[in-house]
Amino acid sequence: MAEVPIVLILVGLAAYTVLGGADFGAGFWELTARGERGAALRDHTHRSMAPVWEANHVWLVFVLTMAWTCYPQAFASIASTLTIPLFVAAVGIILRGAGYALRAGSSTPREEGAISLLFALSSVLTPFALGLVVGGIASGRVPIGNAEGDEITSWLNGTSLLIGTLAVATAAYIAAVYLAADARRMGAEEIAGAFRARALAAGVVAGALAIAGPFVLSSDAPEVYDGLTGGAGVVALLASAAAGSTALALVATRRYSAARVAAATAVAAIVAGWGLAQEPYLLLPDLTIEQAAAGDATIVAVLIGFAVGLLILAPSLGYLFRLVLSGRFDPATAPWPGPPAAAVAAANADPDAHGSPRAAPIAGAVTALGAGVTFFSDAPLRSLGIAVMLIGAIACFLAVAALDEADTPALPFPPRDGD
Repeated sequence: MAEVPIVLILVGLAAYTVLGGADFGAGFWELTARGERGAALRDHTHRSMAPVWEANHVWLVFVLTMAWTCYPQAFASIASTLTIPLFVAAVGIILRGAGYALRAGSSTPREEGAISLLFALSSVLTPFALGLVVGGIASGRVPIGNAEGDEITSWLNGTSLLIGTLAVATAAYIAAVYLAADARRMGAEEIAGAFRARALAAGVVAGALAIAGPFVLSSDAPEVYDGLTGGAGVVALLASAAAGSTALALVATRRYSAARVAAATAVAAIVAGWGLAQEPYLLLPDLTIEQAAAGDATIVAVLIGFAVGLLILAPSLGYLFRLVLSGRFDPATAPWPGPPAAAVAAANADPDAHGSPRAAPIAGAVTALGAGVTFFSDAPLRSLGIAVMLIGAIACFLAVAALDEADTPALPFPPRDGD
């Protein structure tokens, strides 16, 4: 039971490294696309990442929640020893979000340039800081206890600097592959070619850093080095190398969709290799996964919550990414023909066709009833309360959405940007 949460944490880390990494990498390329000549590239990065950038952070939230709940002693040790890089990463994430929000309201090229620079620098700083954290853990510089490790050398060392730099290079590589694929789908071949060249360059740099990695680990993190060069760690290492080489070949031949999958596989294999190399330790060299784990009752409760959340989250994220990859959020390439005449007539003839104003309050009352039963009843009725609360919440969202649709006038002109 103690090993199940750490497997899920590694899966979440892999997802965040791939999806969040592509998000950070887009900011890296925005940093290199300055001036008027880079305006098209900057606009493309924002159009491609805007629908998903916030959703990608759900994986970081998931990892942190699982870690502090299921392995509280290890989480406290990591957070107290590696406070500085964790704080830097948190500030970087906040500044990136602010950059996305403020860019839409910029009124002059100077303002837009300053916001773009802030966004780009924070996009580089954040993955580097997170890489420093991983390096401190992997090199065994996080002892058990509250702030027991050195507040500087725990993250300022060879392994941390290697992994931080590799995190930035990997993010840039994944982002360039994804952005090239998006540009190809939009028919912007010139932009696709520009990001193809960037993907090849970043892939070579990331590959060189990965090759140099074992030489650094052999002296600075010998336990992880031994795990990567023997046993299951070797399989993950070879899988990453094979997938990375395949991704580069696919990018070179402009097969971007397949390159996306290969690049993601390469990065996920690196995360898996780290977990296998440290097994059975969570914090080298003293704290094993079994010793760090919370009680079985806590882990079971967390896994049940995870399963329930997955039922809601997985379809939502799947639908979002399907819309993105199908081009539903791409800029319009043809004039909007206006709403169908039948729809206009139906909306004008029956203003309540999309929903009743009484449905939302009723659904809200059902949700409140379910919440009351959930929080103030004993175990036999609690499950019923949870079910009623979820059904009421879903009905409330549907009712409000129907009212919003009914309130939108069916006029024969296209929606404005941002509507």
